[in-house]
Amino acid sequence: MKKTFLFVALITTAAISFAQTTDATKYASTITSQGLKKHLTIIAGEEMEGRETGTEGQRKAAAYIESHFKNIGLTQVSSLKGYQQYYPLYKDSIISSSLKVDDYTATYGKDFISPANTNDSKKIKGKKVVFIGYGIEHANYTDYAHVDVKGKIVVFFLGEPKKDGNFLISGTKKTSEWTFPGLNKKLALAASKGAAGAFVINPSQETFNQRAIDNSSKTNVYFPRGGSDKTVNYAILSHALAKTIVGQSYNFDSYLASAKAGEVFGINGFEKKLKTSFAFKKYRTTINASNVVGIVEGSDKKDEYVFVTGHYDHLGKHDGKIYYGADDDGSGTVAVIMMAEAFAKAKADGKGPRRTMVFMTVSGEEKGLWGSEYYSDHPFFPIEKTTVDLNIDMIGRIDTERKKDDTLNYVYVVGHDKISSDLPVINEGENNKYTNLTLDYKFDDPADPNRIYFRSDHYNFARKGIPVLFFYDGMLKADYHKPTDTVDKITWDLYEKRARMIFYTAWEMANRNEMLKRDKPLPTATR
Repeated sequence: MKKTFLFVALITTAAISFAQTTDATKYASTITSQGLKKHLTIIAGEEMEGRETGTEGQRKAAAYIESHFKNIGLTQVSSLKGYQQYYPLYKDSIISSSLKVDDYTATYGKDFISPANTNDSKKIKGKKVVFIGYGIEHANYTDYAHVDVKGKIVVFFLGEPKKDGNFLISGTKKTSEWTFPGLNKKLALAASKGAAGAFVINPSQETFNQRAIDNSSKTNVYFPRGGSDKTVNYAILSHALAKTIVGQSYNFDSYLASAKAGEVFGINGFEKKLKTSFAFKKYRTTINASNVVGIVEGSDKKDEYVFVTGHYDHLGKHDGKIYYGADDDGSGTVAVIMMAEAFAKAKADGKGPRRTMVFMTVSGEEKGLWGSEYYSDHPFFPIEKTTVDLNIDMIGRIDTERKKDDTLNYVYVVGHDKISSDLPVINEGENNKYTNLTLDYKFDDPADPNRIYFRSDHYNFARKGIPVLFFYDGMLKADYHKPTDTVDKITWDLYEKRARMIFYTAWEMANRNEMLKRDKPLPTATR
């Protein structure tokens, strides 16, 4: 009896496995080069104007993707109003900026500038200025020992000190976060100490050229990163005005030479009575960008999620030339669209996934991974229930620098050795079963100078602890970020094969019994 039961169980398991394999093959076959070409010709067409984030071209592309998601039967996320997750972008311009030091009225562009995006509309006044060197406080070095800056204007140099060729804070030849992002960290520290405002001196910027003046007066569209640290308003001073403020008695020229050399200042924390007033006013325009999202709801594991992502933005239109972005990342965007269609067909046929499939095309990647950063900080599905993000960014072409025999049968896979040991097992298993591509892990080398792991949208999932795989053709030269990245350069058969391989991987991850393990440490490096 027991033997009979075991035999039946084995037969049943084999039948289920065979059925799943047959289903996967059936729906993968709907991802065709003809379908990819149809969508990519539109996404990377002239009408989309290069899809730069925050422009009409980006909004046209979003509308196209949304319309297709609706037409193929994807459902919207219940917490969103529609298929788009909107996030704000800002564009600032100065209305007025004035600075008076004792009886001297400073001239904007000659004596000082005050960058529009990092100053707020307000007026500040002070009766004393305090020189605080580099404006740093750290266990290895501080400029704030026994210094009271409350209610005063702090004066500091950009940069950080070093000794014997090594920077004091990092202990190496590499600068620390006090250099980059640097300034905002210093301003936040000054604010926490109660400073009223700041005068900043750039050792390498004696005067301001027209480009610096123009760039300070208005901004391009930017993403308001959610730093919770309060900062103070500040003005960047010309060396001539800084010399007046610091005063000859403290030998500004000697201080400047020390700052250029990265030396520790001999005197620090000195105060000077100086009546100052700094008034700043700006106008802010808010522009909405969006991530486009559609889902195929799962069955018994519908409260667990598999994400498939790609960025639909590119570089826009400049000097009359459209940057079409066919490979980067029209190819990834269209692969997401076609995979969504395949899963939607499976669902309609009663063969839908166990886990909920989330198909998300994001914007802002070319600007600094804005859309995926916004999602990872404002998720509509629980991070802990998101089993994986499969990110697709450039899978349509051949790496012109690849000197191997398999140039027509490869894809670079990034992230395979991080966060989850399940990642390569599943991906390699599905590839070996169905597509037999060469999976190249070149860019997972810790010594990779390109730092590819940190350069696309999967990074914002990984930093939250979600396992990720990033699929990529490696095309960093030739037409990369040029107007010549056009549809006619796509290698269609290889593109189709790569997209199908990712589909098979997604299918297995959506239908297996367990979520992916999270048994490897998160990468500690950052962008």
